Amino acid sequence: MFYNWPLLFLSRENAVNSNNPETPVQIPDPVEMARNFSDIASRSSQILTDFVTRQGKTGQFSMGDELGIAQAFMDMAARLMADPFKLAQAHVNLWTDYMSLWQTTTMKMLGHTPEPVAEPAKGDKRFKHEAWEDHFLFDYSKQSYLIAARHLHGAVAGVEGLDEQTQKKVNFYTRQYIDALSPTNFVLTNPEVFNETVKSGGQNLVKGLSNLLEDLERGNGQVRIKMTDPGAFKLGENIATTPGKVVFQTELAQLLQYEPTTADVHRRPLLILPPWINKFYIMDLREKNSFIKWAVDQGHTVFVLSWVNPDEKHAQKDFEDYLLEGPIAALDAIEKATGEREVNAVGYCLGGTLLASALGYMAAKKDSRIASATFFTTMIDFSEAGELEVFVDEQTVSALEKRMESRGFLEGHEMAGTFNMLRANDLIWSFVVNNYLLGKDPFPFDLLHWNSDSTRMPARMHSFYLRNMYIRNLLREPGAITLAGAPIDLGKVKTPSYFLSTVEDHIAPWKSTYAGARLFSGPVKFVLGGSGHIAGVINPPAARKYGYWASARLAETADAWFESAGQHEGSWWSDWDKWVAKYAGEKVSARVPGKGKLKVLENAPGSYVKQRTDEKKPG
Repeated sequence: MFYNWPLLFLSRENAVNSNNPETPVQIPDPVEMARNFSDIASRSSQILTDFVTRQGKTGQFSMGDELGIAQAFMDMAARLMADPFKLAQAHVNLWTDYMSLWQTTTMKMLGHTPEPVAEPAKGDKRFKHEAWEDHFLFDYSKQSYLIAARHLHGAVAGVEGLDEQTQKKVNFYTRQYIDALSPTNFVLTNPEVFNETVKSGGQNLVKGLSNLLEDLERGNGQVRIKMTDPGAFKLGENIATTPGKVVFQTELAQLLQYEPTTADVHRRPLLILPPWINKFYIMDLREKNSFIKWAVDQGHTVFVLSWVNPDEKHAQKDFEDYLLEGPIAALDAIEKATGEREVNAVGYCLGGTLLASALGYMAAKKDSRIASATFFTTMIDFSEAGELEVFVDEQTVSALEKRMESRGFLEGHEMAGTFNMLRANDLIWSFVVNNYLLGKDPFPFDLLHWNSDSTRMPARMHSFYLRNMYIRNLLREPGAITLAGAPIDLGKVKTPSYFLSTVEDHIAPWKSTYAGARLFSGPVKFVLGGSGHIAGVINPPAARKYGYWASARLAETADAWFESAGQHEGSWWSDWDKWVAKYAGEKVSARVPGKGKLKVLENAPGSYVKQRTDEKKPG
């Protein structure tokens, strides 16, 4: 363990919250406790039996190193042991810091307030309980952990001679290991959990174990951590409530048209392409932060693609199917609905990658129906893809393809788990503590409800995307990818474009998105918003948060652009609205869904978005 200290010295009086030292300790009923644990043991046994039986039948037990983690650490260990002097120096540095910690802890026991040897990073929410600072034992545990974490990560990050991909895997999984062993994740070393355990007589742990079993049952033997109350939100009732209609659909997507809120609207409609890896209603969670509702209020006739949640029937759907049945089919449908041939288009994340591919396809076809293109946190050049590169190499993708081949798709929770690992303390371990150690139910939160509403990936399309975009980075190469018979050359795209990236984005790093913005030959405006991949995009003007950087020119490098960019207060939404208005055309009478040549199929948000992967199928 990273930290060892005599917790036996902590009496019940030590454990009780210092703000309420008289809080009585509840002694559990032994009969009730025995009954609870008997029930839990029975449920655990059944879940484990079912899981083993199912995995055995499907042949999914594997002793291989699919992600290449073991091999990466073996290579790292060999390199590390080859330099004994450097390893010895790392041990000396660690020992020196521990000696300093013992000294400051002794001073704190004697009533002094020495400067800490190690402090949590700014924004680290794990150690916010006052006991981590006030109680010398918990403070010692915290600092001991932070010291060990710093030296461990420093040692593996400083190993020389590893190839770039191996080094990334070592760094990433070392961080996962460090995060998992935080003292906040254990009963005896987390003061909040320790207090609750003493005060409730262990009832929090009983409730937490019950929560764990429910998550195991929901995940069919795999832990599917519940991030929010799934019954607190219902699409079309308290989230995704902007009024609209489904006016067209293909096998892969439904096209939603929203009700106007202004008497006049811009002549050119607005088409939004969300990522197929998530559901579109991230842009329509609540009225006050709905980009869709805001765009409607600005006088745009808004159309949104809602992707299907694919299953085995869609196994052979390819990337070009998403192109043809998504944006290309939508353009034809919008012309029927409104009479307008040209649109302004927005692509979010993977939806932006698809939009860029569509622009390349249309340039080859001499099709100019997209008057302007907006890209939200979109990677087109994948040369600096960030930490997601850990999961995308030949060995990992080959293993993933074998897994997808048997069922025809990638499970949504597997992809969601990958993204959650990028922010493990916030999206994994905080819920482990809350749900399993404190025994609490998760708080109803619309954003986390959306985050848990995962989608599957068709096997053929996902393999194409990973190999051609991530591994080979072919979208940036003229003619290297052909879609529906058209060679894709982004250098021929002259469409005016607006790129919005965010400074803290861990999924689409902004310098990578900047490289993609330079691939087009038309005029490009690049804007860098504050915060991250979601909060930096879903940032309405009324919130008055984060700010953004913008520049009139596109410099040779991202760093040069940033040096020339000016910082602005408020939301980039208002800046984008001024930009897109130049391509939106004059005002015309508002269009009502169903009044054109396309009839209403059903109310928004439609049936495709309501298909969930975590619902148990009959039988």
